[in-house]
Amino acid sequence: MALVIVTGMSGAGKSRAMDILEDMGYYCVDNLPPKFLVNFADLYGMTENKEAKKIATVVDVRGKAMFHEFFEAMEELKKKEYPYHILYLDAEDKVLIKRYKETRRVHPLIEESKQTLQSAIQQERELMEATKEISDYVIDTTRLLPAQLRERMLSILADHSKENALLVQMLSFGFKNGLPAEADLVFDVRCLPNPFYLPELRDFTGKDECIREYVLKFEESREYFSKICDMIEFLIPLFVQEGKSQLVIAFGCTGGKHRSVLFAEMLKEFLQKKGFRTGAEHRDIERGLHGVPSSN
Repeated sequence: MALVIVTGMSGAGKSRAMDILEDMGYYCVDNLPPKFLVNFADLYGMTENKEAKKIATVVDVRGKAMFHEFFEAMEELKKKEYPYHILYLDAEDKVLIKRYKETRRVHPLIEESKQTLQSAIQQERELMEATKEISDYVIDTTRLLPAQLRERMLSILADHSKENALLVQMLSFGFKNGLPAEADLVFDVRCLPNPFYLPELRDFTGKDECIREYVLKFEESREYFSKICDMIEFLIPLFVQEGKSQLVIAFGCTGGKHRSVLFAEMLKEFLQKKGFRTGAEHRDIERGLHGVPSSN
Protein backbone atom coordinates (compact mmCIF):
# COMPACT_ATOMS: atom_id res chain seq x y z
CA MET A 1 0.00 0.00 0.00
CA ALA A 2 1.19 3.51 -0.82
CA LEU A 3 -0.61 6.35 0.96
CA VAL A 4 0.08 9.92 -0.12
CA ILE A 5 -1.27 12.69 2.09
CA VAL A 6 -1.49 16.00 0.22
CA THR A 7 -1.63 19.10 2.37
CA GLY A 8 -0.44 22.70 2.42
CA MET A 9 -1.69 26.20 1.81
CA SER A 10 -5.11 26.87 0.33
CA GLY A 11 -4.64 27.95 -3.29
CA ALA A 12 -1.21 26.34 -3.63
CA GLY A 13 -2.42 23.70 -6.11
CA LYS A 14 -3.65 20.72 -4.10
CA SER A 15 -6.54 20.08 -6.51
CA ARG A 16 -4.13 20.01 -9.44
CA ALA A 17 -1.87 17.67 -7.48
CA MET A 18 -4.79 15.29 -6.93
CA ASP A 19 -5.53 15.30 -10.67
CA ILE A 20 -1.91 14.29 -11.28
CA LEU A 21 -2.15 11.52 -8.69
CA GLU A 22 -5.31 10.19 -10.33
CA ASP A 23 -3.44 10.08 -13.65
CA MET A 24 -0.73 8.09 -11.86
CA GLY A 25 -3.28 5.46 -10.82
CA TYR A 26 -4.02 6.59 -7.26
CA TYR A 27 -7.49 6.34 -5.75
CA CYS A 28 -8.05 9.88 -4.48
CA VAL A 29 -10.33 11.32 -1.80
CA ASP A 30 -10.48 15.08 -1.23
CA ASN A 31 -10.89 16.85 2.12
CA LEU A 32 -10.83 13.77 4.33
CA PRO A 33 -11.21 14.52 8.08
CA PRO A 34 -7.92 13.51 9.77
CA LYS A 35 -9.61 11.12 12.21
CA PHE A 36 -10.69 8.98 9.23
CA LEU A 37 -7.16 8.65 7.81
CA VAL A 38 -6.48 5.40 9.65
CA ASN A 39 -9.85 3.94 8.62
CA PHE A 40 -9.10 4.96 5.04
CA ALA A 41 -5.75 3.16 5.21
CA ASP A 42 -7.33 0.13 6.90
CA LEU A 43 -9.96 -0.19 4.18
CA TYR A 44 -7.53 -0.14 1.29
CA GLY A 45 -4.77 -1.96 3.13
CA MET A 46 -6.98 -5.07 3.38
CA THR A 47 -8.02 -5.24 -0.25
CA GLU A 48 -6.45 -7.80 -2.56
CA ASN A 49 -6.65 -5.44 -5.52
CA LYS A 50 -3.08 -4.18 -5.89
CA GLU A 51 -4.13 -1.25 -8.04
CA ALA A 52 -6.40 0.04 -5.26
CA LYS A 53 -3.51 0.10 -2.81
CA LYS A 54 -2.18 3.35 -4.30
CA ILE A 55 -4.31 5.83 -2.39
CA ALA A 56 -4.13 9.57 -1.80
CA THR A 57 -6.10 12.14 0.13
CA VAL A 58 -6.07 15.86 0.86
CA VAL A 59 -6.07 16.98 4.48
CA ASP A 60 -6.02 20.71 5.15
CA VAL A 61 -7.62 23.58 7.09
CA ARG A 62 -10.97 23.06 5.38
CA GLY A 63 -11.50 20.49 8.13
CA LYS A 64 -11.58 23.42 10.59
CA ALA A 65 -11.26 22.18 14.20
CA MET A 66 -10.87 18.56 13.02
CA PHE A 67 -7.50 19.44 11.48
CA HIS A 68 -5.96 19.36 14.96
CA GLU A 69 -6.46 15.58 14.94
CA PHE A 70 -3.96 15.26 12.10
CA PHE A 71 -0.94 14.50 14.28
CA GLU A 72 -2.80 11.87 16.27
CA ALA A 73 -3.69 10.17 13.01
CA MET A 74 -0.03 10.23 11.93
CA GLU A 75 1.00 8.51 15.14
CA GLU A 76 -1.65 5.83 14.63
CA LEU A 77 -0.45 5.20 11.07
CA LYS A 78 3.08 4.73 12.41
CA LYS A 79 1.90 2.28 15.06
CA LYS A 80 0.18 0.21 12.38
CA GLU A 81 3.34 0.47 10.25
CA TYR A 82 1.43 1.81 7.27
CA PRO A 83 3.87 3.49 4.85
CA TYR A 84 2.88 7.02 3.93
CA HIS A 85 4.34 10.21 2.49
CA ILE A 86 3.23 13.76 3.23
CA LEU A 87 3.36 16.14 0.26
CA TYR A 88 3.11 19.82 1.24
CA LEU A 89 2.28 22.47 -1.37
CA ASP A 90 3.15 26.09 -0.74
CA ALA A 91 3.25 29.40 -2.60
CA GLU A 92 4.07 33.03 -1.90
CA ASP A 93 1.33 35.16 -0.34
CA LYS A 94 1.03 37.49 -3.33
CA VAL A 95 0.48 34.52 -5.65
CA LEU A 96 -2.13 32.96 -3.35
CA ILE A 97 -3.98 36.28 -3.23
CA LYS A 98 -3.85 36.57 -7.04
CA ARG A 99 -5.21 33.05 -7.49
CA TYR A 100 -8.08 33.68 -5.09
CA LYS A 101 -8.99 36.88 -6.90
CA GLU A 102 -8.91 35.11 -10.26
CA THR A 103 -11.10 32.19 -9.14
CA ARG A 104 -13.29 34.28 -6.80
CA ARG A 105 -13.16 31.46 -4.27
CA VAL A 106 -13.50 32.20 -0.55
CA HIS A 107 -10.59 31.28 1.71
CA PRO A 108 -11.78 28.62 4.23
CA LEU A 109 -10.72 30.68 7.25
CA ILE A 110 -12.56 33.82 6.17
CA GLU A 111 -15.91 32.08 6.62
CA GLU A 112 -15.28 31.83 10.34
CA SER A 113 -13.66 35.15 11.19
CA LYS A 114 -14.79 37.50 8.40
CA GLN A 115 -11.19 38.69 8.20
CA THR A 116 -9.25 39.91 5.17
CA LEU A 117 -7.70 37.48 2.69
CA GLN A 118 -4.18 38.51 3.69
CA SER A 119 -4.80 37.91 7.39
CA ALA A 120 -6.51 34.58 6.65
CA ILE A 121 -3.44 33.43 4.70
CA GLN A 122 -1.18 34.49 7.55
CA GLN A 123 -3.34 32.61 10.06
CA GLU A 124 -3.25 29.53 7.85
CA ARG A 125 0.56 29.69 7.64
CA GLU A 126 0.76 29.67 11.41
CA LEU A 127 -1.65 26.73 11.65
CA MET A 128 0.20 24.76 8.98
CA GLU A 129 3.78 25.41 10.13
CA ALA A 130 4.05 22.24 12.25
CA THR A 131 2.61 20.15 9.41
CA LYS A 132 5.13 21.59 6.97
CA GLU A 133 7.94 20.64 9.37
CA ILE A 134 7.02 16.94 9.34
CA SER A 135 6.28 16.74 5.61
CA ASP A 136 8.42 14.44 3.49
CA TYR A 137 8.26 16.66 0.41
CA VAL A 138 7.65 20.39 0.01
CA ILE A 139 6.88 21.92 -3.38
CA ASP A 140 6.65 25.67 -3.89
CA THR A 141 4.25 26.26 -6.79
CA THR A 142 4.76 30.03 -6.97
CA ARG A 143 6.50 29.90 -10.34
CA LEU A 144 5.76 26.34 -11.42
CA LEU A 145 3.92 25.70 -14.64
CA PRO A 146 1.43 22.77 -14.56
CA ALA A 147 3.80 20.56 -16.55
CA GLN A 148 6.62 21.32 -14.10
CA LEU A 149 4.45 20.36 -11.13
CA ARG A 150 3.60 17.08 -12.83
CA GLU A 151 7.28 16.39 -13.54
CA ARG A 152 8.24 17.13 -9.94
CA MET A 153 5.54 14.84 -8.54
CA LEU A 154 6.48 12.03 -10.91
CA SER A 155 10.06 12.27 -9.68
CA ILE A 156 9.03 12.36 -6.03
CA LEU A 157 6.54 9.49 -6.14
CA ALA A 158 8.39 7.15 -8.47
CA ASP A 159 8.77 3.65 -7.03
CA HIS A 160 11.93 3.34 -4.98
CA SER A 161 13.40 1.08 -2.33
CA LYS A 162 13.68 2.01 1.31
CA GLU A 163 17.46 1.85 1.02
CA ASN A 164 17.45 4.49 -1.73
CA ALA A 165 14.57 6.60 -0.47
CA LEU A 166 16.34 9.99 -0.66
CA LEU A 167 15.44 11.95 -3.80
CA VAL A 168 18.09 14.49 -4.78
CA GLN A 169 16.28 17.11 -6.83
CA MET A 170 18.30 19.60 -8.87
CA LEU A 171 16.64 22.95 -9.57
CA SER A 172 17.93 25.69 -11.85
CA PHE A 173 16.59 29.24 -11.62
CA GLY A 174 17.29 32.85 -12.50
CA PHE A 175 18.00 35.29 -9.68
CA LYS A 176 16.03 37.92 -11.62
CA ASN A 177 12.93 35.81 -11.04
CA GLY A 178 13.46 35.23 -7.32
CA LEU A 179 14.98 32.57 -5.10
CA PRO A 180 13.24 29.16 -4.93
CA ALA A 181 11.73 28.84 -1.46
CA GLU A 182 11.96 25.04 -1.40
CA ALA A 183 15.76 24.87 -1.94
CA ASP A 184 17.84 23.23 0.79
CA LEU A 185 21.14 24.28 -0.79
CA VAL A 186 21.71 27.18 -3.22
CA PHE A 187 24.79 27.63 -5.40
CA ASP A 188 25.33 30.92 -7.21
CA VAL A 189 26.99 30.39 -10.61
CA ARG A 190 26.77 34.01 -11.76
CA CYS A 191 30.50 34.29 -11.08
CA LEU A 192 31.23 32.06 -14.09
CA PRO A 193 31.58 33.21 -17.74
CA ASN A 194 28.17 33.99 -19.21
CA PRO A 195 27.23 32.61 -22.67
CA PHE A 196 24.43 35.18 -22.89
CA TYR A 197 26.92 37.82 -24.04
CA LEU A 198 27.89 35.80 -27.11
CA PRO A 199 25.21 36.31 -29.80
CA GLU A 200 25.89 32.92 -31.35
CA LEU A 201 25.17 31.17 -28.00
CA ARG A 202 22.40 33.34 -26.58
CA ASP A 203 19.47 31.32 -27.94
CA PHE A 204 20.77 27.99 -26.68
CA THR A 205 20.31 26.57 -23.16
CA GLY A 206 22.44 24.75 -20.64
CA LYS A 207 21.15 21.47 -22.07
CA ASP A 208 22.97 22.14 -25.35
CA GLU A 209 26.50 20.86 -25.96
CA CYS A 210 27.76 24.24 -27.20
CA ILE A 211 26.92 25.84 -23.85
CA ARG A 212 28.61 23.00 -21.95
CA GLU A 213 31.74 23.35 -24.08
CA TYR A 214 31.87 27.12 -23.62
CA VAL A 215 31.37 27.19 -19.85
CA LEU A 216 33.63 24.22 -19.09
CA LYS A 217 36.54 25.47 -21.14
CA PHE A 218 37.27 27.81 -18.22
CA GLU A 219 39.29 26.35 -15.35
CA GLU A 220 37.22 28.15 -12.70
CA SER A 221 34.04 26.45 -13.99
CA ARG A 222 35.55 22.98 -13.82
CA GLU A 223 37.04 23.58 -10.37
CA TYR A 224 33.78 25.06 -9.02
CA PHE A 225 31.83 22.01 -10.16
CA SER A 226 34.44 19.64 -8.72
CA LYS A 227 34.21 21.29 -5.31
CA ILE A 228 30.40 21.15 -5.42
CA CYS A 229 30.55 17.41 -6.12
CA ASP A 230 32.91 16.87 -3.18
CA MET A 231 30.61 18.81 -0.86
CA ILE A 232 27.42 17.05 -1.99
CA GLU A 233 29.02 13.61 -1.65
CA PHE A 234 29.98 14.53 1.90
CA LEU A 235 26.56 15.94 2.79
CA ILE A 236 24.18 13.35 1.34
CA PRO A 237 24.94 10.59 3.91
CA LEU A 238 24.32 13.15 6.67
CA PHE A 239 20.91 14.03 5.21
CA VAL A 240 20.08 10.32 4.86
CA GLN A 241 21.07 9.75 8.48
CA GLU A 242 18.76 12.61 9.47
CA GLY A 243 15.89 10.82 7.71
CA LYS A 244 15.38 13.42 4.98
CA SER A 245 13.25 12.24 2.04
CA GLN A 246 14.08 14.98 -0.45
CA LEU A 247 17.13 17.19 -0.91
CA VAL A 248 16.64 20.15 -3.25
CA ILE A 249 19.89 21.57 -4.64
CA ALA A 250 19.38 24.82 -6.54
CA PHE A 251 21.70 26.53 -9.01
CA GLY A 252 21.10 30.16 -9.87
CA CYS A 253 22.43 32.35 -12.66
CA THR A 254 21.09 35.65 -13.96
CA GLY A 255 18.21 34.45 -16.14
CA GLY A 256 18.08 30.72 -15.41
CA LYS A 257 18.80 29.61 -18.97
CA HIS A 258 22.48 28.78 -19.37
CA ARG A 259 24.93 28.26 -16.48
CA SER A 260 22.43 27.19 -13.82
CA VAL A 261 20.81 24.68 -16.18
CA LEU A 262 24.19 23.24 -17.13
CA PHE A 263 25.33 22.78 -13.52
CA ALA A 264 22.01 21.23 -12.50
CA GLU A 265 22.22 18.73 -15.37
CA MET A 266 25.88 17.93 -14.66
CA LEU A 267 25.24 17.29 -10.97
CA LYS A 268 22.27 15.09 -11.87
CA GLU A 269 24.51 13.04 -14.18
CA PHE A 270 27.23 12.83 -11.53
CA LEU A 271 24.86 11.62 -8.80
CA GLN A 272 23.08 9.15 -11.08
CA LYS A 273 26.43 7.49 -11.76
CA LYS A 274 26.89 7.22 -7.99
CA GLY A 275 23.57 5.36 -7.75
CA PHE A 276 21.44 8.13 -6.24
CA ARG A 277 17.79 8.74 -7.18
CA THR A 278 17.72 12.13 -8.87
CA GLY A 279 15.52 14.58 -10.73
CA ALA A 280 16.07 17.93 -12.43
CA GLU A 281 13.76 20.86 -12.98
CA HIS A 282 14.57 24.06 -14.85
CA ARG A 283 12.20 26.67 -13.49
CA ASP A 284 13.13 29.61 -15.69
CA ILE A 285 14.61 28.01 -18.80
CA GLU A 286 11.76 29.30 -20.98
CA ARG A 287 11.47 32.66 -19.27
CA GLY A 288 14.90 33.99 -20.15
CA LEU A 289 15.55 37.38 -18.66
CA HIS A 290 12.11 38.89 -19.00
CA GLY A 291 9.47 38.33 -16.34
CA VAL A 292 7.63 35.36 -14.95
CA PRO A 293 4.27 34.08 -16.20
CA SER A 294 1.60 33.33 -13.68
CA SER A 295 1.16 29.76 -12.45
CA ASN A 296 -2.00 28.08 -11.19
